[in-house]
Amino acid sequence: MITGLLLSATYVLVLAGLSLAANARLHDQWRLPMQWSLSGRVNWSAPRPLALAFTPTLAAIVLCALTIALKEHPEGLPALAATTLAFIGAHLLHLFLIVRRGR
Repeated sequence: MITGLLLSATYVLVLAGLSLAANARLHDQWRLPMQWSLSGRVNWSAPRPLALAFTPTLAAIVLCALTIALKEHPEGLPALAATTLAFIGAHLLHLFLIVRRGR
């Protein structure tokens, strides 16, 4: 359980760090896109603080639940690691698409 907790906390801090760096880079944008259509148009956007906090907050909730589940099923540690990497990949993709749109 301690291993899962440390892994989860580390990755949530990585996500938060990515968001903080993006916030500094995107300080001039009040709203950021949250969803794109298949044609590349922005479907909806959110205020910058909410948009950048969404993935780290969601990851913290999901990883906390998975860490609790690890108490009963310690063999699930690879699944926890894969989930954390998926969150980081999704967050990096989101940030990349935001920056690309702003060019």
